[in-house]
Amino acid sequence: MSTSDIFLGETIGTAVLILLGGGVCAAVTLKASKARGAGWLAITFGWGFAVMTAVYMTASLSGAHLNPAVTVGIAIKDGDWSNVPVYIAGQMLGAMIGAALVWVAYYGQFQAHLTDPETLGEEPIEGPGPVLGVFSTGPEIRNTWQNLATEIIGTVVLVLAVLTQGLNDSGKGLGVIGALITAFVVVSIGLSLGGPTGYAINPARDLGPRIVHALLPLPNKGGSDWSYAWIPVAGPLIGGAIAAGIYNIAFA
Repeated sequence: MSTSDIFLGETIGTAVLILLGGGVCAAVTLKASKARGAGWLAITFGWGFAVMTAVYMTASLSGAHLNPAVTVGIAIKDGDWSNVPVYIAGQMLGAMIGAALVWVAYYGQFQAHLTDPETLGEEPIEGPGPVLGVFSTGPEIRNTWQNLATEIIGTVVLVLAVLTQGLNDSGKGLGVIGALITAFVVVSIGLSLGGPTGYAINPARDLGPRIVHALLPLPNKGGSDWSYAWIPVAGPLIGGAIAAGIYNIAFA
């Protein structure tokens, strides 16, 4: 696998992941969306299908890590860090592109939602903005150790599931069957562990779109919740490292 293949594969795959995953969040959240109010099941299955589509599409290019926590886990497992910066650079760029495409696809809905007096209320917007959840995650209860632990636990499940499936012929990522299995693992994590924090389980999935939220010219968008932003980055990275350690002790 060449460096350019890795970068292109991760950029394209993560962009598709965030386009479809962020897209289901927009569909369920925003006013004037036909899917508004569809609920948590729609979100969890939407993200699962987003993973399946993105992995299937780009596995032959880069192995379809699409997640710095997966990249770190595979690097620890194999002892090879040479391409980690390229993987993460592609993932971050792809996540930002995907988030921007969600904004384009739902431009009218964003405008309608953020200019509706019912959405805004009578008081100035303070703290996380009313559409931040379309882009990134946030906790239902702000408790630093619990929020961090939830992200670590969810990511351990994800990365250990990836590592124990076996990698494709390139040795760098999942095969076609792995894409389907991983999609259902993500659905399971969302249903069982997503309630407290929204299950980022992927630093690029949270940080890239959060940056886009901060940069986009959205009216009345409120803050991007930077005080929380480190948790969905640090938690998944720690979780990925723990999963690799468990794999090397128990399965290698």
